[in-house]
Amino acid sequence: MIRNLTNRIILIVVVVALSLWIDLSNEITIPNPFSKTGETWLSNNVEPRLGLDLQGGLQVLLEADIPADQTVDADAMEVARQIVQQRTDALGVNENVITVAGDRRIVGEFPGLADTESVLETIQQTGLLEFVDTGDTYLEPGTVLVTDYSPTGTPVVAPEGVTVYHTIMTGAELDSVSVIPNQLGGGYAIDFILKSNGATIFAEHTSANVGKILTIVLDKQVISSPRIDGAITGGQGTITGNFTSEAANAFAVQLRYGSLPVPLKIVETRIIGPTLGADSLNKSLLAGLIGMSIVALFMLIYYRLPGIAAVLSILIYATISFAIFKWFHFTLTLPGIAGFLLSTGAALDANILIFERIKEELRAGKTLNQALDQGWTRAWSSIRDSNLSAIITALILFWFGSSFGASIVKGFSLTLALGVLISLFTAIYVTRALLVILLRAFKPQNLTSWFGL
Repeated sequence: MIRNLTNRIILIVVVVALSLWIDLSNEITIPNPFSKTGETWLSNNVEPRLGLDLQGGLQVLLEADIPADQTVDADAMEVARQIVQQRTDALGVNENVITVAGDRRIVGEFPGLADTESVLETIQQTGLLEFVDTGDTYLEPGTVLVTDYSPTGTPVVAPEGVTVYHTIMTGAELDSVSVIPNQLGGGYAIDFILKSNGATIFAEHTSANVGKILTIVLDKQVISSPRIDGAITGGQGTITGNFTSEAANAFAVQLRYGSLPVPLKIVETRIIGPTLGADSLNKSLLAGLIGMSIVALFMLIYYRLPGIAAVLSILIYATISFAIFKWFHFTLTLPGIAGFLLSTGAALDANILIFERIKEELRAGKTLNQALDQGWTRAWSSIRDSNLSAIITALILFWFGSSFGASIVKGFSLTLALGVLISLFTAIYVTRALLVILLRAFKPQNLTSWFGL
């Protein structure tokens, strides 16, 4: 019936044991027995990652803040997405998902987020830092001014009577940024190091303008207006101001990860409470449990002995799938759970095809061993084609979700594709081994009663 059945059983037992270990743990640690310092061979946090719809959080829709008739460069939107991702990562927002939606929008999802205000303020700021020559004019922090610098290169036109100040350098010349205690008073300051070209520009300007004011401006708003006491030739400086720890850190994040190539505005925000997310999770698990119970009952009643093998195979399938989701840190969402349940149906579909082929062979007068071999062989082409078409569909849906920012579609397609691949393993490899084991254990004489013929 099956060659090397013992090796197959050993492999199944090992895979199931590892899967159960991951499923029942939140941290997997394997110590190194040869280390005297307590080092580990492997350490992985396998706590389940729940999506926005299951644990609550913030969803924000950002749009390019430029005229509707002006085309937005796709590369600029991708750079803006990466900067928003880096800024939120640096703020300590974990498991966030930032995707480009269409040609001028960005969708941000922050599961489990509590401090929404700081994130919203950080991600929409363009972060354009300018070092502006204001001559002898000291400007109070918070003052909005007009400079001659334009990110697009177009000439700046100011209203009549408004002074246009000259920008000697932008934040693009920054090499590194860090937060330090303010040595001149309380609070915090921003320490920066310039790139070589920026260091040259900074040295030349400070050397020629000792005693003048060099105003530091973020998004056209004055941060501070320090006086140049002497030439600064080391390519390093400090931005002082009335910074708290949180404000200094947010400011440093904006500078560290550059300015946005496209200004963004918040179009829509949606906050999902943790209670609503927990309710969705509980109802999803209940629906899945009811569905699985009904399917298992049908398989047991209609297929009898093969039905037992199919149910055990589906349980193993669920164990392996959940372990893979946890180990590779896939985010579980409601659409993802739907894709998982749908792939479970695909796994049962493969078992049904095999069992029906076996029953046809038995009705044709074949022996049990011949029916098992022929059933698997003749059902394989149908199983292969149906699962291949499902995988192709999942890939198309994943591409669609990636291209248009439809994270719901991406979650569904990813779990569907993974589930289909795992179901192939369990239907072809596990179910067959379990069925042989059951046949050897029960040794049925009346095939009609045992196979539901």
